[in-house]
Amino acid sequence: MLLFLMKKASSRLINVLRLARPLFLVGGFIFYGLGVMVALYQEVRLDVTVLLCGQVAVTATQLMTHFSNDYYDLSADRANTTPTRWSGGSRVLAEGLVSPRTGLWLAVACGAVALAATAILVGVARTGPWAVGLLLVAVALAWFYSAPPLRLHSRGLGELTVSLIVPVLTPAVGYTLQVGRPGWLPLLVVFPLACFQAAMILVINFPDAAGDLQAGKRTLVVRLGAPRAARLHAALLATAYLSLPLLVGAGLPPLVGMGLLVPLPLGGWLVWRMVRGAWREPAAWGGLAFWSIGLLMASAGLALLTFGWLTV
Repeated sequence: MLLFLMKKASSRLINVLRLARPLFLVGGFIFYGLGVMVALYQEVRLDVTVLLCGQVAVTATQLMTHFSNDYYDLSADRANTTPTRWSGGSRVLAEGLVSPRTGLWLAVACGAVALAATAILVGVARTGPWAVGLLLVAVALAWFYSAPPLRLHSRGLGELTVSLIVPVLTPAVGYTLQVGRPGWLPLLVVFPLACFQAAMILVINFPDAAGDLQAGKRTLVVRLGAPRAARLHAALLATAYLSLPLLVGAGLPPLVGMGLLVPLPLGGWLVWRMVRGAWREPAAWGGLAFWSIGLLMASAGLALLTFGWLTV
């Protein structure tokens, strides 16, 4: 009996971990670290306590989003007959491995942790209002991305919302917590990253389009139609790379701009594949999503490492 209970508890824990999608948490560390590194590049003294509390708030917000998305997108995930490793949710709630109520409570608990970490930053670390405001906006956008009454992803605003939360607000929080106020330089470095993020979400939404349409989840792929969404994907990647000379002219360190150019061949390949209609091929969906995520993470990681190199 004891062995049976232990196996059951172990299986339940594994399913909760699947629901949490821990692999996606890596991005939160990279983008938050990027904002902190930009602050250090500007010769700000690192506050380790603030650094750790801010990371707790960011990671808890990410986990809240993972849990709440699976809960509020349950009907769309159940209707989705073409999920991939990167799209269609974790499948844990859709397959009945964890109850929807558990998913909702986990989301609420993680949201509470994010707010508690924010309160500690205010009450103990005495951070200014800018960073706290950015954190609260990020938490609110992350919750209402899929939760009613706003359900931003169903209004054609999901791609924009994710592009604001992950590559813009997360580095802005890391930077502002250390500096005490927002800055111009973080905005310069995150602009191309926001374009990569929006393009990545478009790619991930292609396999989900039929199920999303059936469930009333009107993403940009559903609203625009696949051919126009593929052209938007190409435009986003082109904008990211064509903006680099302007961003360097506005104050982005040239070495950072050069670092962001390193994955250009991958970006060009993704544009070529999408324009040629790879979005029509179910066998290509997983690879397109993987390399789109890789483009975003590689670009953000290179920006982080380059600022680190310039800081040393």
